[in-house]
Amino acid sequence: MEEISLLYALLLVVLGVIAGVINTLAGGGSNLTLPALMMMGMPPEVANATNRVGVFLQCLVGVRDFKKYDKLSSHDLGPILVPTVAGGLVGAVMASYLPSEYLKPTLLSAMVFMATIILLRPSTVLPEEGTATRKVGDTPVAMFSLFAAGFYGGFVQAGVGFILIAALAGSLRYDIVRTNALKLLCTAVFTAVALVIFIARDQINWIPGLVLALGTMTGAKIGVRLALKLSQNMLKWFLFVMTLVASAAAMFF
Repeated sequence: MEEISLLYALLLVVLGVIAGVINTLAGGGSNLTLPALMMMGMPPEVANATNRVGVFLQCLVGVRDFKKYDKLSSHDLGPILVPTVAGGLVGAVMASYLPSEYLKPTLLSAMVFMATIILLRPSTVLPEEGTATRKVGDTPVAMFSLFAAGFYGGFVQAGVGFILIAALAGSLRYDIVRTNALKLLCTAVFTAVALVIFIARDQINWIPGLVLALGTMTGAKIGVRLALKLSQNMLKWFLFVMTLVASAAAMFF
């Protein structure tokens, strides 16, 4: 389906803005946009592929704005991106052939566990501001976590932000703002890998994807400004609430 009605276009833009803000500050925005795309009659694998257009462009906008405000750490980018891209490639290939429901129980369990940790021992996932960061080479668990995040992101996307936050903040000890900046960069890279595969298999509906992207890019700009203005504590509680909301959404999606 290439043509869409004005009503659906407005719906995609509005949901895209909300999803862009959520994805920039936490994760789980695709739990809004994927059902909306499937409401238009798209098969799940096409909706999954089409959704990546908005995600990719949203990430580019968010990364650019975080970098403009000097919130994008670059000293360990290579070791962070390599396992993420490798996982994204494997996940995207599998997503092109297998239904995304295979990973739903894993994601749900991970998000519930993360919400519990944020509530009971927040410093485990969200370090205090000023905590020294670690390098991937000195933290083996981080390499595994980044590969797993890339794999999941390449496979289904929805909720991958939570896995990346656990890897970047929990394992490598980045504060929440720099974690969100790196999260968007990692997502942009493995989403680009996924898009190449989905384009090759002709699984993207471009008009709905680009309309959705208008909203997600706007939401990313709003999200970056909120990330810079809100306190670490407020961002922590936003992340906690969105983890619960995404967990609930995953049970029905």
